[in-house]
Amino acid sequence: MSARTLAVYKKKRNFKTSPEPAGKVGASRKKLFFCVQKHLASHLHYDLRLEYKGVLLSWAVPKGPSLDPQMKRLAVEVEDHPRDYGSFEGIIPSGYGAGIVLLWDRGTWLPQGDIALMLEKGHLSFQLHGEKLKGGFSLTRMRFAGSKPQWLLVKKDDDEASRLDVLKKDKSVKSKKDFAAIVRNHIPDSWLHNPPARGGEAGGMFHSLLSKVLKKKSVRAL
Repeated sequence: MSARTLAVYKKKRNFKTSPEPAGKVGASRKKLFFCVQKHLASHLHYDLRLEYKGVLLSWAVPKGPSLDPQMKRLAVEVEDHPRDYGSFEGIIPSGYGAGIVLLWDRGTWLPQGDIALMLEKGHLSFQLHGEKLKGGFSLTRMRFAGSKPQWLLVKKDDDEASRLDVLKKDKSVKSKKDFAAIVRNHIPDSWLHNPPARGGEAGGMFHSLLSKVLKKKSVRAL
């Protein structure tokens, strides 16, 4: 497989306005990092990122990961991200991905086979050793939707499998904050009249968060 590149990642972002790391392709490491970032943007989703060849392979998982082997989660492949992105948490005020990013889980991952070969064949089997996600998982490529391949993320039936909803553990593993706490100290001015999402689940969440934060600020001012 060819070398990884961050060209698409950098082309989509304006680093003069976005706090996201520009980053670079790093050196290979023996212990491979993984993370899951909960991202409230135009839609709520969870970004699964697996370190490989100095970058983070990335998939957007709309419904989030599950510990239940019966739950098959759609995972849309997106552009590689820099390894520095694995510690990113905060507010993207405008532009691509505008919204709130929360570091939902992190740890190491162990591939169950040759990564390049598994990616080529479209079936990636691996173990996660995170703070919330543990045990075996698989990603299976189904088809291409435009330029974005669609995969299925499935938990393997092992000792770490559970029917408990792991998404209820909604605090950051980095800051121990939730979305409201992250946005509390800084609301971009543009969000007051043009939030990243207006309708649907994401729009409702933005409305609730901003109303709650602004109400608390008003009480403090009084």
